Amino acid sequence: MELTKMIKKTSPSLEERGLSTKDVLQQAQKVKNDEFYTRYEDVEKELRKYPKSVWKNKTIFCNCDDAVGYKRSDTSAFALYFLENFEKLGLKKLICTHYVGKVDLFNQGPKGYVFTKNGFNEIREYPPKFTGSFDDPLSLKILREDTDIVCTNPPFSRAADFWRLIIESGKKFLIISNITNPITPAFIHYFQNNKVWAGYNEVDWFLTPKRELTRAAGFWYTNIPIKDRPRYKQLKIMSLKDIPAKEKKYDDNKTLLVNHGYIPSDYKKPFAVSARPILNGLLEKGYEIVKDNQYFPYVNGKKCFGRVLVKKI
Repeated sequence: MELTKMIKKTSPSLEERGLSTKDVLQQAQKVKNDEFYTRYEDVEKELRKYPKSVWKNKTIFCNCDDAVGYKRSDTSAFALYFLENFEKLGLKKLICTHYVGKVDLFNQGPKGYVFTKNGFNEIREYPPKFTGSFDDPLSLKILREDTDIVCTNPPFSRAADFWRLIIESGKKFLIISNITNPITPAFIHYFQNNKVWAGYNEVDWFLTPKRELTRAAGFWYTNIPIKDRPRYKQLKIMSLKDIPAKEKKYDDNKTLLVNHGYIPSDYKKPFAVSARPILNGLLEKGYEIVKDNQYFPYVNGKKCFGRVLVKKI
């Protein structure tokens, strides 16, 4: 499975996780190595949050996720979760593909394959010239003609292409991507136009091909409805005058900047926030993104970390 290695730190602060410093965001965007595993516990933690009705009688497409067997060492965490819970979730079909990449994570060789579980039948096929890539013609055909829900972790270096294809397909999806996407130019317009929103959980750790833990900065994203988001509690929506002085300031353009989840409820002008309030569901609380580009505040002539401009609807 191709994964996102974004930031490797021993004990990252909020800023180091790409939410408060432009340097970390730039570092994450430059990473080219995508070959890491998602841990099973992270897949299970997120997917069990969704009601069974989401999955019932649906075809799940885990593209670039090897389905080798029922052992965690043999199979992608995404594929394994759906294999183990196929009947419990009432799935119609599971389709997984093997990606012929630089690193053969599950020792499946140089040929791409398509694994299909349909009821008790499990079939592995090796179509000629199939690469297993998410944009391979056969993968696109599966996406458009057979898929109800996509569930995977796309390669970080090609995340923009993956998001575009998945969102344009109109399919439901539940994927892992960079925690800074809500304030990254290639993705902002999806949040602005309500095409995607945050899932429930962060993904802080991945496994390297050598099965070593590596710190990361990922988050789940979806277009599956979420009710009563637990992270709403982290939004501190109140009158501007009640927000502590240390949590609000104005930049050189007189644009209001707020920090640590504080959100003005009675401010009519656009104001700047980091990725965190968007991840916590701010856009579901009567606010909208004003522009589909990143906003860089300047305070006393010094450029600060990137944000997005939002306002109350």
